Parts: sequence; C-alpha cells; structure tokens
Amino acid sequence: VAKDLGLELTALQDRGFHLASEDGTNYFSLQMKTGHLVTAERTDREQLCESVEKCVLRCEVIVEGEM
Repeated sequence: VAKDLGLELTALQDRGFHLASEDGTNYFSLQMKTGHLVTAERTDREQLCESVEKCVLRCEVIVEGEM
C-alpha cells in the first residue's frame, strides 16, 4: 500500500489511515511493519458470493493528510 501510494513506510505509519468496505465488514488489514494489505481473517467465497460468478471485495484505503 505504501508503495502504491508513493509513500515511504515510515510516512504511512505517521499518518492516520482507515480501511473501509462497502458493507462495513473488515475483510482486510494493513500490516504496519511491511505496508502489505492482507486478509484480516479467513474468508469463505461461497458464503460471501454464493450467487455471483465473479466475486469481488472492494476496499478503500483512506489516508489522512495531504498527498
């Protein structure tokens, strides 16, 4: 995430940030030591997208401060 935003890892750690999803469920988390976006817990595709052929989980990364 830090690399995609063009920030150094330390800059990402100093800013306030939030992860937001469409339904308010936290499917992802950000590892502060590495800047990697990872799944927050085990996800079940059949449960999340049982009637949809293409399963997509959208997530927004909100970083405080000017970019």
